[in-house]
Amino acid sequence: MRIIKLNATHSTNDYLRELSAKQSCDDFTVVVSKYQTKGKGQMGSEWHSESGKNLTFSVYKTHLNIDIDNAFVLSMVSALAVYKSLCILDLKQVQIKWPNDILAEKKKVSGILIENSISQTSINSSIIGIGINVNQLNFNYLPQASSLKQLTGKTYFLDEVLLNVIQNLKYYFERLKNEGAKTILKDYNAVLFRKEKPSMFEVEGSKYVGIIKKVSLDGQLFIEFEDQVIKSFNLKEVKLIY
Repeated sequence: MRIIKLNATHSTNDYLRELSAKQSCDDFTVVVSKYQTKGKGQMGSEWHSESGKNLTFSVYKTHLNIDIDNAFVLSMVSALAVYKSLCILDLKQVQIKWPNDILAEKKKVSGILIENSISQTSINSSIIGIGINVNQLNFNYLPQASSLKQLTGKTYFLDEVLLNVIQNLKYYFERLKNEGAKTILKDYNAVLFRKEKPSMFEVEGSKYVGIIKKVSLDGQLFIEFEDQVIKSFNLKEVKLIY
């Protein structure tokens, strides 16, 4: 396993994408940077991180051969790997918020951005970008964000957390290979934030009370509303208000 350490870069995903275009990269090649000048999150949002306080890294995963229709399994594998890694660090109430944010005590401590390389109808390789708030304490204007240190009072060694996440990524990709996507989906739904609890959702500018029932293999969120009708939503179609 090759780990490339940088002091700063625009984005570890961008760096790894450019590197893989120039040369052959081994499976689980990792790029980690102390600071990202243009870190990205879901749907183009920016990921703000203090230099040297957190983990911002990307992992190159090749030899996938996953059908495009099953792309969401990569989000589940990645989220479960981070979830499993954080559960051993004295954090409380660690859960996955659909699609792939990791929360602890209802605060966001990690986000994931995946970029796939596609050939015809299959995903050949992926760049899995992961950000984890580790030792940062100041989150101005981000009331729903927190860090491992803020929640536990402990200072963590970044390299130890990094290696643990990579180990768990390998573990879940091996489970995907041996046990299939349905096993991964079962694990994912078991730790889903706000599942089976009345919650507020925003749909097309209006707010509704509903209950998350499950996430499907293709990544759709199923919500039961007050009229007992269950509807499914893609990522940009619904927002959970918590």
